[in-house]
Amino acid sequence: MRYDYDIIVVGGGHAGMEASFASAHLGLNTLLITLNFKKISNMPCNPSIGGSAKGIVVREIDALGGMMGIMADEGALQIKLLNTGKGPGVQCLRAQEDKINYPLIVQKHALNTKNLTIKEGMVTDLLHDDKKVFGVKVGTEEIYSKAVILTTGTYMESQILVGHTSKEAGPDGEKASKGLSPKLKEMGIKILRLKTGTPQRIARDSINFDVLEPQYGMEGDLNFSFDHDKKWTIDEQVLCHLTYTNEKTHKIIREHLHDSAMYGGMVTGVGPRYCPSIEDKIVRFADKERHQLFIEPESLYTNSMYLQGFSTSMPEEVQEKMVHSLKGLENAKILKYAYAIEYDAIYPTQFDPTLMVKKYENLYCAGQICGTSGYEEAAALGLMAGINASLKILNKEPLILKRDEAYIGVMIDDLINKGTKEPYRLLSSRAEYRLLLRHDNADLRLRKYGYDIGLVSQEKYDNFLLKKENILKNKEILEKTILSSKGEVADRIRASIDADFKGGISLASLLKRPGVYYKDIESFTDKLLPLNDNGKQQLEVMIKYEGYIQKEIKEAERMRKLEEMKIPRGIDYLHMDGLALEAREKFNEIDPLTIGQASRISGVNPSDIATLLLYIRKDKND
Repeated sequence: MRYDYDIIVVGGGHAGMEASFASAHLGLNTLLITLNFKKISNMPCNPSIGGSAKGIVVREIDALGGMMGIMADEGALQIKLLNTGKGPGVQCLRAQEDKINYPLIVQKHALNTKNLTIKEGMVTDLLHDDKKVFGVKVGTEEIYSKAVILTTGTYMESQILVGHTSKEAGPDGEKASKGLSPKLKEMGIKILRLKTGTPQRIARDSINFDVLEPQYGMEGDLNFSFDHDKKWTIDEQVLCHLTYTNEKTHKIIREHLHDSAMYGGMVTGVGPRYCPSIEDKIVRFADKERHQLFIEPESLYTNSMYLQGFSTSMPEEVQEKMVHSLKGLENAKILKYAYAIEYDAIYPTQFDPTLMVKKYENLYCAGQICGTSGYEEAAALGLMAGINASLKILNKEPLILKRDEAYIGVMIDDLINKGTKEPYRLLSSRAEYRLLLRHDNADLRLRKYGYDIGLVSQEKYDNFLLKKENILKNKEILEKTILSSKGEVADRIRASIDADFKGGISLASLLKRPGVYYKDIESFTDKLLPLNDNGKQQLEVMIKYEGYIQKEIKEAERMRKLEEMKIPRGIDYLHMDGLALEAREKFNEIDPLTIGQASRISGVNPSDIATLLLYIRKDKND
């Protein structure tokens, strides 16, 4: 067959861009088809990147050789490290981005990427037979490729809902993607209807900031990319603010619940549980007197402020009352009203671990079409789909990240084994090995994968290896340096750390003490090798949490044995004696590759796994 391109990516959002960058950087001739080039990597919701668990994912994308971290560092307006009062397993970065500038940064990178062609248009059908996909249709034009990656975001058959009105449209005033979803249904692919939403945008000059609580960024080496070492200052960062709902706000919402699209019967899709609309919060948490709302700038080039936490599908006249009930926003001018949006997605248990649709070879999906929510989740899935589609074309082994290796691995494993009935959001609680999957050590976990694949350059990899070597050497130095009770160092320890210090312990043991940090002890010896701030943090966590880390490593290794236990292909689960009916249906639908994967499928019980193990052992002995 004659192919026009190696890979076609459908959709230019965060998933589509990472998929396009990955395949193009790996040397494959890539075509990106998007509705509007100017909306590439648009941020129709809050223009922020990172946050709880999500910030770790951006670091993982960077470690693998993806682009989001690099571009987020370039466009950040404010940045901070979250959860600093908690353990290192949940700490992560969050940046407020510039809604105008960030897409321009992405577009600049796209236009300067070798092997990447960009075409505006709407894909309405796939070129396929009964077993595989080999291209797309844009209008009457047929374009052939070795693989297709669908990254349609929230555009597929999308509807905007406000009050009792509904219109066919995509996010941010863009047109919806029409025609593809019905074709996917015809192909026997199960479609899922989902919902998300966005709050009002407020004119900056109509807000009374004097009565609001200021929210500052942070200083220091706070970069998503491991290859950036910029030291952020407070002065160069924009200021965000905090306000709260009140009883008046809640009263307005309760009185108009029947007017909202969600409670008035207009909404048919399922919304995100962890990012609910404000009316949903008022109903579900009726005992709460107030809910916090962040007021964050959308761009340095506009007058628009984002009202984080106030998503709604109320009619516009009700939104006016709601906004004006808030402290500091009594005279606020609404630049853009809030809305809910419904769209089609693909039920994710239909994907294999590489994000390829099991029913159709060479058809991959990434982003919100997989049932996820969020720019970061989308970008991560886009990167993995781009990597795996490329590796398949290059006849190489796929990259499948395990649950103890990356949050990306946790997300994909959850989606393909458990499915979702609502937009899936990554949370730190979803990961059973949180202390292994920290934001500081993403490069230690994943950079070798990025290098082996070909997405991390030799120079970047050499820099990483030097840092890793220095970390391990410094760890050894700290463990072998025994402190005396006499001398200048001992006096300094008594003056700053422990007044009763008696010596006889190592520097590593001193560092393990509560309230003692690497910066406090690094001057106690002149043997330590140079490390950047990230390297120092990695070393500090390694030493302070060594016992807990080793415990998680042992548990992960125990589970790996189940992961390595392969399940033969072609098992007739529907007629396997001893399996519960639900387990038969789930195994038949998902067709797990290993016992470990089978054990994580929703509705599967330990007795079902025991039956499956018995069958495999009997099959081997026959």
